[in-house]
Amino acid sequence: MLAAGHAARAQGGHPVPPPPPAGAKSAQCKGRTVPQFEDVTEKAGIRFRHDADAQNKYIVESMSGGVILFDYDRDGWLDIYFTNAPTVEMALRKEKSRGALYHNNHDGTFTDVTEKAGLATPCFAMGGAVGDIDNDGWPDLYLTCLGGNVLFRNNGDGTFRDVTAKAGVADGRMSTGAAFGDYDRDGFVDLMVANYVEFQLQHPPAFGSGPGCKYRGVDVQCGPRGLKGSGDALFHNNGDGTFTEVSKSAGVDDAHGFFGLGVVWADFNNTGWPDIYVANDTQPNFLYRNDGRGKFTEMGLESGTAVSEAGSEQSSMGIAVGDYLHTGRPSLYVTNFADEYDALYRNDGEWNFTDVSYPAGVGMPSLPWVKWGTAFADVDNDGWLDLIAVSGHVYPQMEGVAGSGGYRQPKLLHLNQQDGTFCDASRQAGAALQEKRVSRGLATGDLFNDGQVDVVVEDLEGAPMILRNHGVAGRHWVSFELAGTKSNRLAIGARVKVTAGGMVQTEEVRSGGSYLSQSDLRLHFGLGTATKIDAVEIRWPSGKVETLRELAADRYYAVREGEGLAPAERIRPAAPGLSKP
Repeated sequence: MLAAGHAARAQGGHPVPPPPPAGAKSAQCKGRTVPQFEDVTEKAGIRFRHDADAQNKYIVESMSGGVILFDYDRDGWLDIYFTNAPTVEMALRKEKSRGALYHNNHDGTFTDVTEKAGLATPCFAMGGAVGDIDNDGWPDLYLTCLGGNVLFRNNGDGTFRDVTAKAGVADGRMSTGAAFGDYDRDGFVDLMVANYVEFQLQHPPAFGSGPGCKYRGVDVQCGPRGLKGSGDALFHNNGDGTFTEVSKSAGVDDAHGFFGLGVVWADFNNTGWPDIYVANDTQPNFLYRNDGRGKFTEMGLESGTAVSEAGSEQSSMGIAVGDYLHTGRPSLYVTNFADEYDALYRNDGEWNFTDVSYPAGVGMPSLPWVKWGTAFADVDNDGWLDLIAVSGHVYPQMEGVAGSGGYRQPKLLHLNQQDGTFCDASRQAGAALQEKRVSRGLATGDLFNDGQVDVVVEDLEGAPMILRNHGVAGRHWVSFELAGTKSNRLAIGARVKVTAGGMVQTEEVRSGGSYLSQSDLRLHFGLGTATKIDAVEIRWPSGKVETLRELAADRYYAVREGEGLAPAERIRPAAPGLSKP
């Protein structure tokens, strides 16, 4: 969120963002079937509500709302965890906000199991990520918080245990984005954490008190500009349940204290070593190249992913990574504040990216809104990755202010036109996407195991949205759940290449990303009209490469490193020889 950055622009402290280039436009999706998204939140039995202050007087009250999709009980169905955070006044009264874990009942409904799981009031929560820290097959949960993060080890019986102190991963600042990735390929996932601003609950900056606390001439919350930023953290997994903080020696500590929000691991140049991308608010973004020796080189500006096409710092929040062009190279999509377009950085190879936001058709539709969670996902199963993003202002004071976009805002859906451009389907994909909300986190995954990618959105205020994707008739798909043996157990960082119907698609297993959220770790591929898969190549984090051939479409497949296709029980914790310690 831009907050004071935009406030300063509104007061004349910074140049106004340049206008769109001549000829920049977006196209409606004509002549094609657009999948319909239905809000099934109530029908699914979701009763969670995020706490909020009606005025958002402090910046920490605007930032929470990450949502986590993960199969915590390993029954093959996605469950949902919603983060929550109190208002400053609640926190000062020692009141806690209740997060919520919902178990998937396999019938379209969910059951609240929060108390049993031990996840009700973990912290002043922002978001989180999922990784198996000890390779026991049970996904563990890391939550980012104001004043100290929390690592919950999955006990394998429907409960979680707080192991933060032993693991040494509390951090203690205002943490936002987090992601697990095995940067040294030793078989254990490490942890990257982005931090935002220094904020003391007992001494918050006074609402509307300075030049960084006004927007469009209206008194608003202060920050981030005018507040002190925080550095980031990289925790190396020691393989014994503990971590060592190595950000400075690795070169990813952010010594200048930028305002970090989104973070993701991805192998951007096909080296086999996961790199890191960090979205910074009102400051240049970071692209850390993994040099393969426990060291990283920051090359955001050099790569073209740090600033806008015009060279302007933007207010970056959410991150999507995907090979939307079928080049085998993952590109980046970064969400930004109002009056700043969302940036689509096309990966041209050799650490070179080009900002193609306007020619690709995703720049113009995003301009009026404050954008947050986002994802690449093939929502119509045609074999080409689409884009979705959610929005909502940070200032309730903007409701009714002309030209501000308002406080509650709609969602964006861009469908891939298979030629490097996207059409805007936001108004064609069902009324739910146009319902104006104050959204933050977004995660994607097949909640109902029907081969369609659904969307879960957490709002800053009130209820979340479970958006069921009704898909497009006649389209086929395939999905893979991977289990490492030499590699980390959840296969985070594995790259899968699918050849079917004359197309070659590439995707990675990723932790984190979006805005403070976690999407399905299973890899989903739309196949269009193809009814079989010619070949599947898996490059495991260990470096091992396996190939599967002649697979039927419209199925979930389990793959265990070194064994190929395997029954589901072979990749889950009950597998012989892989019981919990």
